Amino acid sequence: MINPSAHGWIDKFFAEQKYLQYPVVGYPLEFYKDTRDTGFIYGHVVSFDTPQPIDTKGWISEEFSKVALLNTLYRVYGLVTHDPDPKNFIAKTIAFYKEMHPKGFNLLDKMLPESTPSHNLEKIIAERIQTNEDIISKNFSHILTNALLFVDVLAFQQYLMNHSIPDNYLKKLEETIISIISLALNTKLKKSKYDDLLIKLFEASVRYTKFSKVNVQDMEALGLDIYTQKLEKLYLIDMAGMALWSDMEMESNEAYFLYELAKIMNVPDNFVTESITSTDNFINKYKKQIPYFNYSNPVKHFYDQATQNVKILITRNKTRLAKELSNNGDLMLLLTHSTHRSLDAKEKKKVKKQLLEICKTIPSLTIFLLPGGGLLLPILIKFIPQLLPSTFNENLESEE
Repeated sequence: MINPSAHGWIDKFFAEQKYLQYPVVGYPLEFYKDTRDTGFIYGHVVSFDTPQPIDTKGWISEEFSKVALLNTLYRVYGLVTHDPDPKNFIAKTIAFYKEMHPKGFNLLDKMLPESTPSHNLEKIIAERIQTNEDIISKNFSHILTNALLFVDVLAFQQYLMNHSIPDNYLKKLEETIISIISLALNTKLKKSKYDDLLIKLFEASVRYTKFSKVNVQDMEALGLDIYTQKLEKLYLIDMAGMALWSDMEMESNEAYFLYELAKIMNVPDNFVTESITSTDNFINKYKKQIPYFNYSNPVKHFYDQATQNVKILITRNKTRLAKELSNNGDLMLLLTHSTHRSLDAKEKKKVKKQLLEICKTIPSLTIFLLPGGGLLLPILIKFIPQLLPSTFNENLESEE
């Protein structure tokens, strides 16, 4: 079983999938539809388009995104180069991300010379699925940030075709996506409670553009003629369709907008019809799992999702966490006290500091070191006694 939060997961992924034994996908439309079916286009991954099934039991959302990004980049690499060799793909992908961020990007500082290429790519992918916001904001913009991960795939395609990323390509593509979303929402006769939220979250999720106001007034001003690749065109239509879906119905003028958008980009009407159906089916099926559509009580939603993720991470790292805790008598004593009384401010500060030190030694628990991660520590403390009963029982007995 692959653990996308543990070192070596990329090598294990390719070893299990045995991609070298399968033909490279050769049709952009087929590739795109297969990718959309996984949920990657919508920012909510539910499956993988791989030769072999992947056991995802116990995975958290970020781990789905890691594997989906790796696999989608690999498949577009095969689409352009017809080369199935994972080693060549990894080298080319690292070179691509280095060009995307030639300096000043912290993931490049994490790429140590002695690390293997696959390990360096693991670090890059881990960084790419993080947002620029704190951990709470990240939770709410998750679907949009991950929907925009397909921008990496489109830029990678350009890199492979041109041996470099065209000037301002990433910035222009993000501007186009936001502008199309804004124009699409303006066509609505009935405004949804999600509309303003959607624009704000998209703007918070972009990486290369800072917005004060969208100034594009009509489709003609979008400058869509620069997008000549089929994958670019199909993605822009799906993004507009996802925005229009937010009120759960497609008015005739909204559908007209999508067909006109497709007409400008020379995309057949039947793709728009299929796009509307695909988006409707996917979101209806997974709506309850998508953060964006559960924004009515954001604080409750944040803690519900965070609690579940923390529980999974603790369970997965139970043995190592128990070992680290057993080596820290003071912390064990304080955690034991916390099960039957409230700790004072000094004790809480000590527990927080020592738990963070332990989290530094367990890669999967570094979530607690992110900005805002301290808010999750009470959840960690809450679950430790439940998941390590024997250890705590021994301490409780020593207190009697």
